[in-house]
Amino acid sequence: MGWARTLGVLWSQVLPERPGVLPDPPVQLSRVGQTRKRHVTDIAAALKRVEKVVLRSPQTGIHPDAPATARWTGGTKVTSTHANGTQFATDLPQAVGGEDSAVTPGWLLRAGLASCVATRIAMAAAEEGIELSQVEVVATSISDVRGLLDMVDAAGARVSAGPRDVQLHVKIAAADATRAERLRLLVERSNRCSPVSCAVQELTPIGLQIEIV
Repeated sequence: MGWARTLGVLWSQVLPERPGVLPDPPVQLSRVGQTRKRHVTDIAAALKRVEKVVLRSPQTGIHPDAPATARWTGGTKVTSTHANGTQFATDLPQAVGGEDSAVTPGWLLRAGLASCVATRIAMAAAEEGIELSQVEVVATSISDVRGLLDMVDAAGARVSAGPRDVQLHVKIAAADATRAERLRLLVERSNRCSPVSCAVQELTPIGLQIEIV
């Protein structure tokens, strides 16, 4: 069902009933040309309502995430598609046989990490009533191509294909008089609650199902 539909269900549960009137989903509230301060208020109110529902019924917060379908399109090119039709193309550098025609899958991981943390920071700021003027998150990492090639190191140990030394560089500023230490704590808390950040930091087993066609 995914976050969008889950939050839509939660939204319908926490809004007062109005016969014959369908409530707008929360995402609509930030698209009507409101001021930045109103955005903060709207986000905070939406999150508080969702929190009340989940506290009352914890199982309501558990949902399957929207699947990502990746299809090989030739060479090292792959197109990944969301259920809503959004598509992302990936490719590899020429040094490993690609055409360098699109970003790599590894870059999408870093983009997902950075954008997820930035989003969570905006949510946390709204919860605390902080008016932000800037949030920029840069995700960096180091990779060893030997892992991609399924090679071993000098000691005979398999080299991991995963990134290492993953770093998040966060630049944040508030439009109000929020102190630097409070902003620092907000960023740290947001990183702990970021789904993608948690997936990268925590051990997340991956089930593998193979269908030969």
